[in-house]
Amino acid sequence: MMLARVAENLYWMARYLERAEDTARLVNATTLMLMDMPRGASFGWEDLLKVVGLSEPFHQFYDEASESAVMSFLIQDERNPSSIFACVRHARENTRTFREVLPRESWEWVNELYLYTSTHKSSALDRRKRLEVLTEIIRRRQAVVGLLSGTMSRDEAFQFMRIGRNVERADMTSRVLDVSYAVNLPFQGGQFTDLVWMSVLHALSAHQMYRRHVGVHAKGYKVVHYLLNDSQFPRSVRHCLAELQAALGELPGDGPQRQVMSLIRALDAADGRKLAQTGLHEFCDHVQAGLGELSDAIGQAYFRAAHAQSLSQKQFNLA
Repeated sequence: MMLARVAENLYWMARYLERAEDTARLVNATTLMLMDMPRGASFGWEDLLKVVGLSEPFHQFYDEASESAVMSFLIQDERNPSSIFACVRHARENTRTFREVLPRESWEWVNELYLYTSTHKSSALDRRKRLEVLTEIIRRRQAVVGLLSGTMSRDEAFQFMRIGRNVERADMTSRVLDVSYAVNLPFQGGQFTDLVWMSVLHALSAHQMYRRHVGVHAKGYKVVHYLLNDSQFPRSVRHCLAELQAALGELPGDGPQRQVMSLIRALDAADGRKLAQTGLHEFCDHVQAGLGELSDAIGQAYFRAAHAQSLSQKQFNLA
């Protein structure tokens, strides 16, 4: 078994990178919705902060949840440990510390991601430039994942990164799915409701696969079911849980596996049609709480010897 400190750093490096990408996806989804919203509709920035679990930290530094303040907090504010820039910076530091465990090129690529994010983070505050900048951050982060996936042995180091990536991805998929909670339409139903769900699919790069396997129209209950329960789409919550089962199966201990099974049972009981009408926000909260318990179980099983690192990462784990 590898050192707990090394294992935890790899786990969190993967989570930092995944959260940077997924926060960029969430912000892009929000931006697309703002562009498409009909007259009389409004976007609840305070509700968006609740969706991402950052309402309380935000109000420690900002008085009003305006678009500019929320975008700054999510994209560039280092006082927010979950901001895109803060996550990339922490991932860079973890990569630098354990370069001997990772492919040589990974440090260079993560450092390039950091330099790009550092240079362009302010530009992303401009709604006209936001999609371009954040899409490039997503592209560069995916290049890092492709490098690691294509060059690392499937040893314990790889499994801890796989675990971190999929815990974070499942959590953030549920949050992107829940972003509809922040859209206040003057009426229910119709084409504009479908546009909200279309934006959710685009945010997760799920639109084309949804069209292939589900249908042309982005109906709420079908989108909810697809992003929660499709076993083949890599960003669905169920697929992430299957990845977690496989990765944890390569490691000793069964405590975290029990938490994964509990989440799978919750998905089995979910009714997409009902959730699309009411209760989606509460269900997503339940999934996020379960993922938080899973993260705690992983820490207890594998990182107990790494107390200092656990404390430094605790603030980030907002699930």
